[in-house]
Order: sequence, then C-alpha cells, then structure tokens
Amino acid sequence: MKIAPSVLTADFANLRSELESISNADLIHLDIMDGHFVPNISFGPAIAKEIEKNTHLPLDIHLMVTDPLQWIPKFSFPKTKYITIHTESNHVSETIQAIQKQNIGVGLSIKPKTPVRALIPYINEVKLILIMTVEPGFGGQSFMTEMLDKVKELVKIRKENGLSFAIEVDGGVNDLTIELCKEAGVDISVVGSHLFNMENRKKGIDSLR
Repeated sequence: MKIAPSVLTADFANLRSELESISNADLIHLDIMDGHFVPNISFGPAIAKEIEKNTHLPLDIHLMVTDPLQWIPKFSFPKTKYITIHTESNHVSETIQAIQKQNIGVGLSIKPKTPVRALIPYINEVKLILIMTVEPGFGGQSFMTEMLDKVKELVKIRKENGLSFAIEVDGGVNDLTIELCKEAGVDISVVGSHLFNMENRKKGIDSLR
C-alpha cells in the first residue's frame, strides 16, 4: 500500500517542517479546490510550487475544479507525477490531452454519487483512478465503506482488460479503514487529518503502509 499524505490539514506557516515530518511517504497529495466545483477553497499554484520546492517526493495533484483545462500548465511541475481531474468537470477529453502533453500521468476521479461507468470512456488513457470515499471539499469526514464496491469493480475491469492504472482512495482513511481498502484492492491511500494529528507522522506512515 502506498501512502499519499494530503497536506490540506498541514500547518502552512511551518511548511518545510510539516513536509519533513512526512518525508517517508510515497507521494504528496495536493487538494486544489476552486470554491465552485466544491464549496471550499484551498490553495493555488504558488503554494503548490512552494510545496514542490520543499519536498523530494512526487506530487499527486487532485483538481477539484469546474474548469481544469486552464489549470494544467500551472500545476505541471517537474515533480508532478499525476494530475487528477473529475469526470463531472468540464472539457474532460481536452484536459486529458493537455495532461498527456505535459508528460504527466492522467488521473480521473468520481464523486460518491457518480457510478464507475462514467470512467469507462477514458479508461485506456488513465494512469490513476481516484475513488472519493467522502464527499469532496472538506477534511475530517467519515469513510464511506460502500465506495469500496467501486474499487472492487475497477479491480475487475483492470484485470479483464489488461490495464495497469493505479487505484487510489481519498477521504476518511485511518488505521482501521485502510485494512478495508487493502482487502478491496486499493493501491494508494490518501491520508489527511488522521496522519497530521499524529505526533510521530513517519511512524504513522510506516504503520499505515
């Protein structure tokens, strides 16, 4: 299991030390919110660039925005491994092409009420599929176990079609729910408030992994 800490709940006044405290993670997950697609605003390219400058880890950028196409160049940093957009956003096909032109892995995400079939038209283009296990927009929500049925469905689709995309979950992951994720076939778990509330985060990452 790969662990991708979400820095949404980090102390941005002490960014460098916060990033050091999770330096044994596999990826850094950046939740970008525009206040329109979700009812919250997080941070933009300038803060994301500071995060990139202060970590050796690859970035896993999750665009919870209505119009992701305009943002692709602004989040295409040297350490950006994935840019994930939502099937519910605008200009999905064009945005996928824009991500590919940057030689960055395409990620696709669906909200809890969106079925897996919404991903199928793009399934051959993606390197990562992110299943939201909470309603996107706010941290600290409870894990929706029924979303793991989507994970199991994707594991089956991946195997049947000889595909190799990674399956990621985001929302409410802790030391208990991560066991359920592993059983369902999740490859990457995004962990937010559960991890950042720990005193020893490196130990916490090892334990979760």
